[in-house]
Amino acid sequence: MPDKLHQTRGIVLRTVKYGETSVIVSMFTELFGLQSYLVNGVRASSKKGSGKANLFQPSAILDMVVYHSEMKQLQRIKEFRWGHIYQHVLTDVRRNAVAMFMIELLSKCVKQPENNPDLYFFAEDALLHLDKGSDTVSANFPLFFALHLPVFFGLRVQDNYSEDATYLDLQEGQFVEHLPMHSMILEGKGAYITSQLLKVQQPEELENIGLNHEFRRGLLQAYEKYYLLHVPDFGTLRTLPVLREVLG
Repeated sequence: MPDKLHQTRGIVLRTVKYGETSVIVSMFTELFGLQSYLVNGVRASSKKGSGKANLFQPSAILDMVVYHSEMKQLQRIKEFRWGHIYQHVLTDVRRNAVAMFMIELLSKCVKQPENNPDLYFFAEDALLHLDKGSDTVSANFPLFFALHLPVFFGLRVQDNYSEDATYLDLQEGQFVEHLPMHSMILEGKGAYITSQLLKVQQPEELENIGLNHEFRRGLLQAYEKYYLLHVPDFGTLRTLPVLREVLG
């Protein structure tokens, strides 16, 4: 019985060369979640393959017709085209660094091929806002994405900051009144700004949060610790040093 054809959108997470002309693409799709696709001929030197490999850059959003079988780990794509043509994400150094950070964070959290359309639309919408946002919005975007992504995995940081609860306990994922016995905390301005970022509903609101580069770096380091504490086998973020350098 042939595999069924489905129409879906997908975000490219990672591309690996395969053979002389092909690639294996890891994608987060709207219909099927995390999937791997074998795409033949896109690296061919002929006119037929020319330029097609560009569509499989990490963070690219594609419209696809795919063959899908629950029994297979490696799927195939019948048709593909740009789902959105970025204005800045693939060409602007700063926005591209932010996008690569977002893609790596998403890749480290999504481990199974499970359908999760809400997460897909959040990720796609975030990339679209990054593309059209101002410099301030794009600089704050890694903080916004890192704080709001855990919601989809049951790891939400509770926004219970108050005059009394001013310490963010990274182990517990909530603000507490008393300094914990461990060092996995954010306090002072870091805790306050985190509570403000948690309140952001639309990325445009990031325009109103003025932070310097050094402060953003400190927050990103703290948020990486949060993921290390709560996501199994998280490891370290390879894109974070690049992002710190670019945003600096």
